[in-house]
Amino acid sequence: MRLHITAAAIGLSLALAGCVSSGGLHPSGTLAEASSLKSERSLQGIEVSPAAWPQQDWWTALGDSQLDALIGEALQDNPSLAAADARAQQAQAAAGIADAARGPTVNAGASIAGARLPDGLIAPEGHFAWAKYGYASFNWGLDLWGGKRAAWEAALGQARAAEIDRQAARIQLSTNVARAYTQLGYAYAQQDVAKAELERADNARELTRQRVAAGIDNQLQLKQADTEVASAEQQRVAADRSIDAARSALSVLLGKGPDRGLDIARPQVLKPAALAVPGNLSVDLIGHRADLVAARWRVEAASRDIKVAKSEFMPDVSIGAMAGLLNLGGGNLFSMRNRFYELAPSISLPIFDGGRLRANLAGKDAQYDLAVAQYNQTLVAATNEVADDYNALQSSQQQIDAQQRALDAATQAWQLSGQRYKAGIGNYLEALIVRQQLLQAQQRMASLQAQQVDLSVQLIQALGGGFRPHGDAHALADAPAASSSSSSARSL
Repeated sequence: MRLHITAAAIGLSLALAGCVSSGGLHPSGTLAEASSLKSERSLQGIEVSPAAWPQQDWWTALGDSQLDALIGEALQDNPSLAAADARAQQAQAAAGIADAARGPTVNAGASIAGARLPDGLIAPEGHFAWAKYGYASFNWGLDLWGGKRAAWEAALGQARAAEIDRQAARIQLSTNVARAYTQLGYAYAQQDVAKAELERADNARELTRQRVAAGIDNQLQLKQADTEVASAEQQRVAADRSIDAARSALSVLLGKGPDRGLDIARPQVLKPAALAVPGNLSVDLIGHRADLVAARWRVEAASRDIKVAKSEFMPDVSIGAMAGLLNLGGGNLFSMRNRFYELAPSISLPIFDGGRLRANLAGKDAQYDLAVAQYNQTLVAATNEVADDYNALQSSQQQIDAQQRALDAATQAWQLSGQRYKAGIGNYLEALIVRQQLLQAQQRMASLQAQQVDLSVQLIQALGGGFRPHGDAHALADAPAASSSSSSARSL
């Protein structure tokens, strides 16, 4: 007996010594500290406010009720949102499956079958008999090492990331509608200038034709006038096409056919949103941008996947039981003599698998490192995006101020040329040349104003676009701490 025990102990020791090991494998990614991304000098002189974050309905501040209605329609009907909803529901279902796998399973079944049994199997002569049975089974894989719980937590993290992605899709859609609507307004402004320029060029050509007929000008001046008319006609056609393109883009964003865009009236002149930035930009951005929150959840999910992979190196313990009734031939199935049962606790331990478990763990480590790198990249890009958009918006305002002076000067020059013509000092052709300069100044101003509105929308998006994860508290309270995810993954 003692020899048997010694042999069993030696065999167990050899088995354990030969077991696959996770030693030497660990992730190397480290989450970036948001506080290390300095932006104070880049945002020097810019208004700082703790309430700088956009509201959920930020578009109402642009001052166009038609835009408000279009964004509401897009959020209701755009197919891309349905796709984001489906992905979120799919991730939630996967989390439900992982949660269910943590508990025991109970099954039951029954069957009845008739068959002719071979001679001598039960009786000396073969005969037809009925086989009846019923059973109930119980199975439970004990989660001694927390692998199943980690798998559920990983799936839950992915589900939360998918939910954040769903909200991010709505923010992206609202900003795209606002930007397309801004482009539509600019296209109309271009059309106005193009029509005015075509009228001016026609008048200039007619006047030049009369001067050529009178011997004052020559054919060279007339051909130059013809060139200006053709160029103005091209600009008008291009402006018409810009309107069609902007309407088409809005139809797509609204989830409707091209005829829907034809019903959109000319936009009002939009007011660029008055925006500030938070004092601690990079740190505060973490909870206000959907892409950052989703990236953090994916890092946390990847760290849980590492724990799942490590738990597979450990012994797997499960409990199984079955009880039932079996009757061959006639008689009452529910007789006590027909009962059977079994109890089957089991343990298994991987000893040699050709490196599969280590390769799987190495893959999970790499997946974690990738999630960390993507989070760090998103954080760096987000911080710089806010600073760049705000500086671009400030530059746009300075350009508008300078262009306003140029527009005022061009307007005064046009007025003076008209006065000179009426006084008989100058001719009307000179006045039309001055008019061309005024139209060019108006076109540049329209372009700068549209650019300013577009930049303000981009800054709103960079600041999170009014991101509110389920009433602010849910996702922010549950979101993993960025500073702890890396260390927790290493310690699994």
